[in-house]
Amino acid sequence: MLELLSSHACHGGQQRFYRHESKAIGLPMQFSIYLPPHAQHGRVPALFYLAGLTCTEETFPIKAGAQRFAARLGMALIAPDTSPRGANIEGDSENWDFGVGAGFYVDATREPWSKHYQMYS
Repeated sequence: MLELLSSHACHGGQQRFYRHESKAIGLPMQFSIYLPPHAQHGRVPALFYLAGLTCTEETFPIKAGAQRFAARLGMALIAPDTSPRGANIEGDSENWDFGVGAGFYVDATREPWSKHYQMYS
């Protein structure tokens, strides 16, 4: 199920934040999408922005200011969260560069990480 968390007018379009149940990681995940004014009339191309360390789905839309350019180009901007939230694996939030917020888009192959850390998938 896709749940709209918030929607904000932005450069003639909409900046939206969503939550969905991810089959790949077995937990809820969040992402943001900027829909330019052109999206009201049909499909538009999309750019996926994969943020890095310590980022969330909010980092790119808040800090980059790319919506102005996307509105002009008629392009959607999609930014997923960087890692599972709520896996509660021992040690997953002790360091900023590993675990929660680490931003590695790979699938873990060893327990206990392999159950939820399937970010490539």
